[in-house]
Amino acid sequence: MAGKNLSPEGHAMKFFKYAVACQLLSVTLSITAAEPPYISNELSPVMLQGSGKLTFFGFHIYDAVFYRSSKTPSTDFALDLRYQKSLLGASIANRAADEMKKIGVPDAQASLWGKEMAGFLPNVEPGQSLTAVYSAKQGTTFMYEGKKIAQVPGAEFAKAFFGIWFDQKTSAPKLRVELLGQGCPPPVLGEGC
Repeated sequence: MAGKNLSPEGHAMKFFKYAVACQLLSVTLSITAAEPPYISNELSPVMLQGSGKLTFFGFHIYDAVFYRSSKTPSTDFALDLRYQKSLLGASIANRAADEMKKIGVPDAQASLWGKEMAGFLPNVEPGQSLTAVYSAKQGTTFMYEGKKIAQVPGAEFAKAFFGIWFDQKTSAPKLRVELLGQGCPPPVLGEGC
């Protein structure tokens, strides 16, 4: 009943305070939000190692988050990419193959893997995620919006694919540093700290 006799300015101030409180709550929830459940299911227990964003000519392409299993010893990890642009799956696969070539994967092998990825990578829209999870037992499992879409066995593919972000010759060195944080690259890359 106290708000019934407020002036228009009083209502405006009350609304402003409410809006600020909602924004603060939203920021707090986003800061304390846990990893997506599909990451927890694959890497339990899981820890965040680093995060960053990829921009290309000033355009925000995706946000990347790197997770590791906190079990010791464990070589399992995941890279979650949340896209900010619409992209065709075939374009993502072609770019991945080109990036593999830049870090030293032979052209023929990178092209073969690029064709394989083009067969399962979906088109993405802003806000959608593609996730790659590595396990020494299973190889690389790809997920689209948390649902498994493909599995590529073997450490050689994993080394080439994850090398796009974690190899010292990556074309995105700033993102590499952000993803690694204070930690080391994944052991599958054969590179220590």
